[in-house]
Amino acid sequence: MTTNDSLLRRLLRGIWSVAVFLYRALFVLSLIVMIGVAWFALQQRGAALAQVENNVALAINPVGDLVDTLDEDPSQRLIDELSGEGPSQVLVRDLTEALERAASDPRITLAVLKLDEVGAIGAAQAEEIATAVATFRAAGKKVQAWAPYYGQTGYLLAAHADEVSVDPFGGVLIEGYGAFANYFKDALDKLGVTVHVFRVGEYKSAVEPLLRNDMSAEAKQANREWLADLWSEYVKAVSAQRKLMPADVERYVAEAPEGLRQAGGDGALYAKNAKLVDRTETLEQFRERIGKTVGMDEEHNSFRQVHYSEYLQVVERERALATAGAATVALVAVQGEIVDGESEPGLAGGDTVSDLLREARDDTSVKALVLRVDSPGGSVFASEQIRREVEALRKAGKPVVVSMSTLAASGGYWVSMDADEIWAHETTLTGSIGIFGLLPTLEKPLQKLGIHTDGVGTTPLAGAFRLDRPLSLQVQSLVQSEIEHGYRRFIEGVARGRKLPLEKVEEIARGRVWSGQDAKAVGLVDQFGGLDQAARAAAKRAGIESNYQLEEITPDYEPPIQALLRLFGQGQLRGLLSKIIEPVPALSQAVHGLRWIRGPRAAYAHCFCGPTPR
Repeated sequence: MTTNDSLLRRLLRGIWSVAVFLYRALFVLSLIVMIGVAWFALQQRGAALAQVENNVALAINPVGDLVDTLDEDPSQRLIDELSGEGPSQVLVRDLTEALERAASDPRITLAVLKLDEVGAIGAAQAEEIATAVATFRAAGKKVQAWAPYYGQTGYLLAAHADEVSVDPFGGVLIEGYGAFANYFKDALDKLGVTVHVFRVGEYKSAVEPLLRNDMSAEAKQANREWLADLWSEYVKAVSAQRKLMPADVERYVAEAPEGLRQAGGDGALYAKNAKLVDRTETLEQFRERIGKTVGMDEEHNSFRQVHYSEYLQVVERERALATAGAATVALVAVQGEIVDGESEPGLAGGDTVSDLLREARDDTSVKALVLRVDSPGGSVFASEQIRREVEALRKAGKPVVVSMSTLAASGGYWVSMDADEIWAHETTLTGSIGIFGLLPTLEKPLQKLGIHTDGVGTTPLAGAFRLDRPLSLQVQSLVQSEIEHGYRRFIEGVARGRKLPLEKVEEIARGRVWSGQDAKAVGLVDQFGGLDQAARAAAKRAGIESNYQLEEITPDYEPPIQALLRLFGQGQLRGLLSKIIEPVPALSQAVHGLRWIRGPRAAYAHCFCGPTPR
C-alpha cells in the first residue's frame, strides 16, 4: 500500500466521522427543538382550553403523592408530562383552593372525589382537604365520592362526601395505625459490625433498630400514646361524617374477618352493610348518575365537568385581578429530611431553605411568612441554618408563623421553635426533641477476612474516626460530649422560643414524640388549624389581614429547554427519549435520579416516626 493510499483512507475516514457527528448532532438538536415546541404547545393549549361552563361538576381526581410543595426533579416532571404519564406529585393547596373557590362559584353545581389514583397522603393533609370539602358542602353543594377500592386514608377523604360509592368488586380496608420496624442487632453481631451510638433522651428511639432486636419499653409507651391519639381522631372523624357511633367503626375493623365471611367474601357488600358506603356501582354507572344532574359530555362519555387544575387556571386570573396591590405573606416549605447543602427531591437542604427565607427577608413586598413543615428532621447544622433565618426574619420585623403538616419532629421542630406562632393538626406528629450520633466500625469483619489496620499518628485523634479501627474511649467521650451539648442547645432553644421553663422542656423533651393534640397541651403547639389559618394569623400579626395574598417562594428551576440540554450534556438524553420513542430498544431505560451523600455531621435531630399505613 502506498503512502498516498494510506493518507487517502485516513482522510476519507475523517470526513466520514465528521459527517456522522454532524448528522447525530443535527438529529439530537431537531429532537430538542421539537420537544420544546411540543412542550410550549401543550402549555398554551392547556391555558387556551381552561374555561368553566355553567352547571358543571368540579372533578377532584389527584394523581400522585399529595405534597405541600413540588420538590421533584423539574427535568423528571417534564419527561413524565411529555410521555403522558402525568405528574407524580399533587399540591394539597391546589385541591383545597379549588374546593374553597368553587364553593361560591355559581358555575359549579357539585364536586366529585375520584380517589383511585391518589398516592401517599398524610393524615394532617387529608384533614386539610376534608376541611375544604366541608366548606364546599356548607355552601349547599353536594360532594360525591367514587373509587374502585378505598384504603384507610383515602376513605377518610371519601367519608366527608355526601355519598360514598365503591365498585362492586371493591371494598373499604381500615387497619388502624401501627408503628413497626426491623431490628438488626443479631445480624450486625453476626457480621461483626460494631455500632457506636451517642444519644440523649430515653425516648430517642431512632437508633434502636441497630442496638436491639425489639422495641424498647419506653418507645412502646410513647408510640402507643400518639398512635392512640391518631386512631381516636380517625374514628371520630369517620363516625361523625357517616352518622355512626365510634363503636361502629371500631367494630367494622375488629370483626372484619367474620363480617366479610357473612357477606360471602364481598368487600363492597360488607362496607355497605356497615354503612361506610352508600352505593356499589361501576364507574360507568356513577358517571351516568352524576350526568343526570349536570348533563353528559358525549365526546368524553362522562358527565360535564371541569378538572380542578383547569379550574384553578381560570380562577387564578380572577384572583390576580382581585389581589392586585395586596401585601404578600410568603410561604416557604421544609419538606422531607433536612440535609446539609442544597435541596433535592424529598430532601430539604439547609442552604436552599435558608436562601429562600433570606429572599423573603430582603423582599420589601413580603410582610410576613408562613413556614410549612413536613419533615422528620435530619442534620442539626442544616436545621440550625434554617432556624437562624427564621430568627433574622423576626428581627427584621416580619412575623413568622409555622404551619405543621403530617410530621414536624426533631429537626422539624428545631426549625419551628423560634416562630411567633406554631399551628398544627391534632394528628400532626411533633416533638422528638433529642439528638443522636451514629458511627459503625468494621474492624471485626475485616479481621475475619484477614485484613488488619495499623500505623502511627501525631496525636491520639489521628485516624481515630477510621471505620476500620475500634473507637477509643476518648473518642466516644468526645462525641458524647458534643451530643449532650447539642441537646442542651436544643432544649434551651425550645424554652426560649416557646417561653417555657427549662425544667418543663426537659420533662417533655427526651426524644419523645407527641401527637399534635398532646403537643398543644404541653405547650409545644399554639393552635390547631391548617395552612390557611396559619396564613391569616401571620397576616394579622403584620397588620395586613384585610388585604393579603399567600405566595410560595421556591428555588429557581431551569427552563424546560435548558433542562433538556443539561440532560443531553450529562448523557441522559437516552432516558428522556425512552419515554417518547418506544420503538428504539437502545433508548428504553429510564434514568433514575441519584441522591448525593451529604457531608458527615456529628449530630442529627431525626425522628424515624410515623404510622403505617399513611
